[in-house]
Amino acid sequence: MRHEISENTVGYDSNSVSKTIKRRTALIVILGSIAVFILYIFSLTMGAYSLTFTEALGQLWEAIITLGNPSEMGGKIIYNLRMPRSLAVILVGAGLAVAGAVMQAMIHNPLVDPYVTGISSGASFGTVLVTLSGVIVASSYSLYLMPLGAMIGAIVSFMLTMTVAEISGGKAMSYVLGGTIIAAGLSAGSTLIMSFSADRMHNITEWMFGSFANIEWQESIIIAIPVVAILTYILFNARKLNVMLLGEDQARYLGMDSRTYKRNMLIIVAIMTAFCVSFCGVIGFVGLVVPHLCRMIVGGDHRVLIPSSIVVGALVLLIADIICKSTITGELPIGAITSVVGVPFFIYLMVKEGKKYAM
Repeated sequence: MRHEISENTVGYDSNSVSKTIKRRTALIVILGSIAVFILYIFSLTMGAYSLTFTEALGQLWEAIITLGNPSEMGGKIIYNLRMPRSLAVILVGAGLAVAGAVMQAMIHNPLVDPYVTGISSGASFGTVLVTLSGVIVASSYSLYLMPLGAMIGAIVSFMLTMTVAEISGGKAMSYVLGGTIIAAGLSAGSTLIMSFSADRMHNITEWMFGSFANIEWQESIIIAIPVVAILTYILFNARKLNVMLLGEDQARYLGMDSRTYKRNMLIIVAIMTAFCVSFCGVIGFVGLVVPHLCRMIVGGDHRVLIPSSIVVGALVLLIADIICKSTITGELPIGAITSVVGVPFFIYLMVKEGKKYAM
C-alpha cells in the first residue's frame, strides 16, 4: 500500500520544477512576504497604548535608524515590547510549519506534526520540570535553562516515540500512535509536577496554553538563532528530502545513508521545535495545517514546499496572534486559536486520507 506522499507526489523523476509550480511558489513567497510585513506593522499598533498604522510605521523606522533608541513613548513601546514579540511569532510560525513538513517526509504521512508525535509535549515537560523545580530561581542563567530543558525534553520524547514505533513495526501510523502514548504520559507528568507547585500555577498554566505576551528581545534572539540556522540547513537539504520520499530502500540504492539521515533530521527538527515552544508554550496544529495547505497548492517537491511553508507558517501564526490581541476582554491563548482551526482540519484529513494508511 503506497502512501500519498510518494514518488508521484513530488515528481522526483523530473529534473526541474514545472513552470506553473515555480510561478505559484513565487506568488506565495512574494505576496506572502508582503502580507507578513503589512501584518507585522499592523501588529505593532495593537495594545494598551494605541497607535495608528502610519504612526507605527514611523516609529518602527525611527527605532531602526536610532538603533533602538526612539525618543517618543510610542517608539519605546514598539521597540521594547511589540517588535520582539511579533518577530518571535513569525519565527515560531515558520519553524513549526517546516518542522511539520520535514516530519511528514521522514515518516511518510501527512497526518503528523511535532504536536502529534510528542515533541511539543516533551518540550513542555522539560520546561515545566526546569521552571517549577526551583532551578531557574537559583540560577543566574535562567533564561538559557528554559530552552535547554525544552530541548532535552523534546529530544528524549521523540526518541521514546521512535523506539516505541520501531518496536511496534515501524509503520507510518506507529509513529502517530507512539507519539500519542508518550505525549499522554508526559502530560500526566507535567500535571503532577504542577500540582506540587500551586503557588506558581498561574504563570506555567499561561505558558501551557501558549502566549507571546512575555517575549522581549533577549528571548526573541534566542529563538531566532537556532530557528534561522536550521531553516537554512533544511532549505539546502530539500533535494535529499525528496529522495527520502522514495523510501529508505530506494534512498540507500541512490547512495544515501537513509537511516542516519532520517534520525539526524528528526533530531534537528526536535531541537527547532523545542526552541519554538520554550518561551511561548505549546502551539499545536501549525505543523499539520500549513504544510498540507502548501502541498495542495505547490505539490510535494520540497524545493518549493519548504520556502512556501516558511512564509505561510509565519503568516498564519501572525494572524492568530493578532486575533489573540484584538479582543476587548483580554488576550486569548494563541494555542487555543490554532487548535480551533487545527482540530476540524485534522478531522477532515483523517476522514479524507486516513483510509490510505495502514496500521
